[in-house]
Amino acid sequence: MSLLLAVLVAGAIAAGHQSKTAIPAPAPSASAPPGRVPMIDVHVHLSAGGSTRLLALMKRYGIDHVVNLSGGHPLGNLAQQLAEARASGGKITVFSGFPYEQAESPGYGPRMAQLVRMGHDMGAKGLKIFKALGLAVPGPDGKLLAVDDPGLDPAFETAGELGMPIAIHSGDPRAFWLPVDANNERFAELSAHPGWALYGRKVPSFDAILSQLERRIARHPKTKFISVHFGNCAEDVDRVAAMMRKYPNMYIDTAARIPEMGRHPADKLRAFFTEFQDRILYGSDLGVGPEPEPLFLGSSGPNPPTPDEQELFFGATRRFFETSDRGFAHPTPIQGNWTIDGIALPRPILEKVYYKNAMRLLGLDKL
Repeated sequence: MSLLLAVLVAGAIAAGHQSKTAIPAPAPSASAPPGRVPMIDVHVHLSAGGSTRLLALMKRYGIDHVVNLSGGHPLGNLAQQLAEARASGGKITVFSGFPYEQAESPGYGPRMAQLVRMGHDMGAKGLKIFKALGLAVPGPDGKLLAVDDPGLDPAFETAGELGMPIAIHSGDPRAFWLPVDANNERFAELSAHPGWALYGRKVPSFDAILSQLERRIARHPKTKFISVHFGNCAEDVDRVAAMMRKYPNMYIDTAARIPEMGRHPADKLRAFFTEFQDRILYGSDLGVGPEPEPLFLGSSGPNPPTPDEQELFFGATRRFFETSDRGFAHPTPIQGNWTIDGIALPRPILEKVYYKNAMRLLGLDKL
């Protein structure tokens, strides 16, 4: 496994550390909707042994069900993750993933398809593709394997045949391709994680990765894709909207992109949520492992998160979706020094985003 592949995979699934900068918890808002709306978080990374801690967090912050995207694969720790999910009393759904090392020798597509089927038979409900695909996974010839590499078609087709939605992370914020200096608005985050920076590396551009992703989605109309992190392009609402209109099999989640989403005009974003209300899923990118591992709150800084930062992460998230408040601190300060505006989703749309869409997509009959 290459160094970049190791960094990308580890960064995608490992819980991290947040800055210890004191952040006040968000003040209650008078514009919050009455009554609690159930919530399913479709984008959680759970390390083995962390389920007790996760369930406590869910109870504290009103999360009814989660999807663990770090379930591993059938040749790894998928069995253990599924056992923890079963012990949760129906609170955890598990997605399996690709064993990337399979791509290093010919015949990788059918082998990966077989592992997708095996994961399904073991109990995995979906498939997670980490961002290493397209950026760090080598093919049999040693060259980067593209997101839309035809050799992987059997695996994606098999997921569709089995009714397994694919949560796919392709690329990263545009700023990760820029020089890591004081002019980069993600300077603090990239300074804490230099391995995340893509500037100067022999990888496809931001736009090239997004084009690969679009071709992948287009090639499998019977496979449902969750293009995570607001369609992997939170900087460009119009681009995501164009893809959503073109591909009815494309869903998106909101994980770790509220800071970016909240910078757009609230009316424009509310109109987006209104148009695509049936294909948007709430996700957080929360990472949880057993104590004393620090929580990963959408991103991480050089230090473990403080209690105030934990409260901000969950509180500002609801404030963004549920209120029309303006100019408040976003959930993940390490991701950028700016404020956001709430989009005050009407309750029927909020219910779809928070839990109804996920229930339908995952085949859940109860929370």
